[in-house]
Amino acid sequence: MNLRESLSDIFGFKIKTSEDGKQIPSVVPPSASDGSLVIDTSVVGGGWQAFVYDPDAAVKTENDQIRRYREVSQLPEVDSAISDIVNEAIVSDQEDYPIKLELDNLKVSEGIKVKIRESLEEILNLLDFNTHGHEIFRHWYVDGRLAYHILFKENDVKKGIAEVRRIDPLKIKRIKNIKKGRNSAGVEIVESIEEYFIYNDRGISENAIQGVKLSIDSVVYVQSGLIDASNNLIVGHLQKAIKPANQLRMIEDAIIIYTMTRAPDRRIFYIDVGNLPKIKAEQYVQDIMNKFKNKLVYNASTGEIADSKKQLAMIEDFWMPRRDGSKGTEITTLQGSQSLIQADFVYYFQEKLYQSLNVPLSRIKQDSGFQLGRSQETTRDELKFSKFVGRLRVKFSQLFHDLLRVQLIAKNLIRADEWDSINSKIRYDFIKDNHFAELKDTEILTNRINTLQLIDPYLGKYYSKSWVQKNVLQLDDDEIKEIAAEIKKEGEEAVPTEITTQQAMIAMQNGEEPPLPATSKGKE
Repeated sequence: MNLRESLSDIFGFKIKTSEDGKQIPSVVPPSASDGSLVIDTSVVGGGWQAFVYDPDAAVKTENDQIRRYREVSQLPEVDSAISDIVNEAIVSDQEDYPIKLELDNLKVSEGIKVKIRESLEEILNLLDFNTHGHEIFRHWYVDGRLAYHILFKENDVKKGIAEVRRIDPLKIKRIKNIKKGRNSAGVEIVESIEEYFIYNDRGISENAIQGVKLSIDSVVYVQSGLIDASNNLIVGHLQKAIKPANQLRMIEDAIIIYTMTRAPDRRIFYIDVGNLPKIKAEQYVQDIMNKFKNKLVYNASTGEIADSKKQLAMIEDFWMPRRDGSKGTEITTLQGSQSLIQADFVYYFQEKLYQSLNVPLSRIKQDSGFQLGRSQETTRDELKFSKFVGRLRVKFSQLFHDLLRVQLIAKNLIRADEWDSINSKIRYDFIKDNHFAELKDTEILTNRINTLQLIDPYLGKYYSKSWVQKNVLQLDDDEIKEIAAEIKKEGEEAVPTEITTQQAMIAMQNGEEPPLPATSKGKE
């Protein structure tokens, strides 16, 4: 069995390899580019169960970032952009899986390839990817990380993975526990590294890490691959959208408040106070205000008439004194604000938000339809968006890669030390729904064939067949050998099914019977 049983101090399983426990001495500590928290046990005392560290460090910041990403993802504009990205990345197909394996570069028998493909189908079924693929990808994109716990049935490992359970990223943390020593020259070096996960159902504390220790192989942890240069933390793809999203939300709220405040038309009363002193002039204006502001209210329940005075507010009328020698008493109207309609600068922040999410700006406008034409007509933004989605797929496919590794080793289809030699040759082919990719491939092939027709008269005179295959058709050595073998095989399998008229006439002139087709001879 290639899977080690559960250890007393750790939960889960560990895949045994020939490199277990070996560490190349180095003065450089391990990188935290995988989102793990690096701990130096040669300096910090205590065990894995509980230790205190700076509350402003990785765990607190990381959890706050995840919560912020989830909050930002609920905004309508961000949610719409995320939906565009998820729909482009994961294309559902009712008749087939959204993901297939590309094993052309894998030099193994065809039977092994079939078993590897079957193992991937089992993994997709465990994830129920046909039904929940969009949700899984969305969780990974929003949080910037995705974790699954791998479970086997007891004493039944050879049947493969029994279940995978999603773990909330707020409840799990990857740890690298390093131990340092000194070499013969007195230089401090890293002697050993212990990697594991800490899981706590109540969430990872901001001041101390407490929980269950999970083995590194029993958890599949896929992160975004983006690192914040300031504090060396894994961040999500929504990190750069937080500021424009907050700016958009604040500017919209400010416009609503201002417009609602300035919406009603107000009256301005200019009261002629003549030559009255300032104090008496103000009292006179106040008396006029009270006279017009007083309102008699009839109370139907008691039958009483109450004198209700309305207090002057900014959204109400304005009363202005006017001195002698100027115009007399006058009432004018102050027009309400039209800012809610003329809020063009809101679109600026919307465009800035879409740019931060790498979504084409043309998708903001609902009236701009998608036109299917030549790839030259495709905008540069759509081209960049297609490449961005391709990079997301490569990062996300690490989920299937890690699960496939455990599945193949558990079912004894490969050994643990064999995986390193084949993992780089396994590719994951996502179903594409972006019409630009199909247009681009078709036009590239068409241009190559047209160039081939132009250069054909010079073939064998100025250009060799090998040069044309490599420089015009852009084929590599393996593809050239494969095509040559297929052409040879097709030529050997080609059997004439009918006799031409010329062959029959020549036979009759010679007094012979027309030759029978090769298929008829075979039947005889």
